[in-house]
Amino acid sequence: MTIRLDNPSRRGLMLGAAATAVTAGLPGAASAKAPLLRSQSPYFYRFTLGDAEATMVSDGTLPLGDPHANFLGLTPAEMDAQLTSNFLPLSNAVLEQNILILNTGSKLVLFDTGMGSLKLFGPTTGKLLTTMRQAGIDPKDIDAVVMSHAHVDHCGGCVGDDGTPHFPNAQYYISQADFDYWTDPAKVPASFSAFLDTARKNLLPIRDRLVFVKDGQEFLPGIQAIAAPGHSIGHTMFMITSGKDSLCYLGDLTHHPVLLMEKPLTEFAYDTDPKQSAQTRLKMLTMLAKNRIPVLAYHFAWPGIGHVAENGQGGFRYYPQAMKMDL
Repeated sequence: MTIRLDNPSRRGLMLGAAATAVTAGLPGAASAKAPLLRSQSPYFYRFTLGDAEATMVSDGTLPLGDPHANFLGLTPAEMDAQLTSNFLPLSNAVLEQNILILNTGSKLVLFDTGMGSLKLFGPTTGKLLTTMRQAGIDPKDIDAVVMSHAHVDHCGGCVGDDGTPHFPNAQYYISQADFDYWTDPAKVPASFSAFLDTARKNLLPIRDRLVFVKDGQEFLPGIQAIAAPGHSIGHTMFMITSGKDSLCYLGDLTHHPVLLMEKPLTEFAYDTDPKQSAQTRLKMLTMLAKNRIPVLAYHFAWPGIGHVAENGQGGFRYYPQAMKMDL
């Protein structure tokens, strides 16, 4: 009997399945008894940016928890509709921690340092040093550590539990407003005590190597600070330029590719000033969309590189860029 492959019948499919089952029992046929590997590929991605080489590493995923408790201003129905239409779960917003290491040819620059040993959001964070080594980068070779702000998941990996800097040959860069706020027990609310402790643990031991960046300043060749306050008092984005290419490192301008994008005035529970943060987000996303500037989002799906565009309804859409595996 001939089975037409362009319009298989139910009987034909059943016969095919039966034949496969018989063949699987023959000597030398493949079996399904291979062990589960339960391992993943190395957690890094490398690409070119103008004349520079960029490497993405990770501090691991950060399970934020119930999005309804963390993203504010949407009704439960609105939030569920946004998440469902984008094939995202309703019960747990899992964020990435996409860390950029930029080799300019003269400097090796690390952007943000993850959570360190703090397990505030579970056991999946704290992978930065491991993923750096997977990428062939020695922490001792880092010349500059650039921090968008002093929250636990951005400055938490500067110093080890024994007080030893993880990047012993680096100069460190952050806004003075964020340093002054997050290391001062009189300013940080009691509900953010873990943030205070983490900032003091990681920033005070390197105080003599801290350089404070200012809005608009090109503090390293090709790296310009852009003040983007609200999420924290001194939160900063960075415009990176090399040759003819540019990339804007967003830090925490937006934590979520849907919930803080479709309606950018939605608020986030961890913002120091949620109203200011929302206005900053709207302003900066408008600028980035208008100028078609590629972005790197710290918390978006790995590796967090793409574009933002206006969605025609007063909000924005994120378009991830495909990874290019040939350099």
